[in-house]
Amino acid sequence: MSREGFFTIISIGNELLTGRTLNTNSQWLCKRITDLGGSVHRIVCIGDHVQTIVETLREEMDRAPSVMVTTGGLGPTFDDMTLEAVARTLGVELQLHPDAEGMVRGRYQMIFEGKEFKMTAERLKMATIPKGARPLENPVGTAPGVLIETGAVAIVCLPGVPNEMMAIFERAVEPFIKSRVGVLRFAELNLEVFDVMESSLAPVIKETVSKIPQVYVKSHPRGSEQGQSRIVLNLSCRSAEGDEAKTLLHKSAAYLTDRITALGGRTNVAQ
Repeated sequence: MSREGFFTIISIGNELLTGRTLNTNSQWLCKRITDLGGSVHRIVCIGDHVQTIVETLREEMDRAPSVMVTTGGLGPTFDDMTLEAVARTLGVELQLHPDAEGMVRGRYQMIFEGKEFKMTAERLKMATIPKGARPLENPVGTAPGVLIETGAVAIVCLPGVPNEMMAIFERAVEPFIKSRVGVLRFAELNLEVFDVMESSLAPVIKETVSKIPQVYVKSHPRGSEQGQSRIVLNLSCRSAEGDEAKTLLHKSAAYLTDRITALGGRTNVAQ
């Protein structure tokens, strides 16, 4: 049984592990998924090795998130092996999908501007997806994304090129996530705290969370500002009940402010 609303992100690519490429895809996906009411519980970064991808997919499926999102490894080259790994993990065959082939062919027709071209094995590779999966149109690149639902866990495979990943997500994945998450909504609030050390603030945060457990409070020391110590508290909450999340956030902020004022500090709600 999946944990509804829980997400895992699997970033695939040797370039991410060598430090040559910054993993901005995960940061962008986390923000978008969170804004949609989902909760990302794990980000895994692995290289272009089919067995490693298979092992990682199996491990994450055992954790039963609602959705696993992979990025990278959908292109035409030998080291693009994400879909092969997904097929192995699920015990299904890779098949040339007619809709995916149409998507790839259409993109190359645009690229070649009506001139003759061949659908080579490498180009057809991008249209060969696990049995039971459906392609997701890539409006800015050649490799389609892929969605496959298996049991209670869905796997979404997106390209590693950021603008392609974003385009497919916004067009096809976001509506799917909304259907998975339902009415859950995420809200957050930042509270600046001045002139109170984090060690003195820690018991106040613990007390607040115990009184209002629906709200998560994370402290971020920011050094000093005009001679005053500065800490930013990030308050976050998910709720399915209208404006309940915002109400709980403001309740927590008010409680924190009262306790911090008693310690000789001051607070400010930050944008």
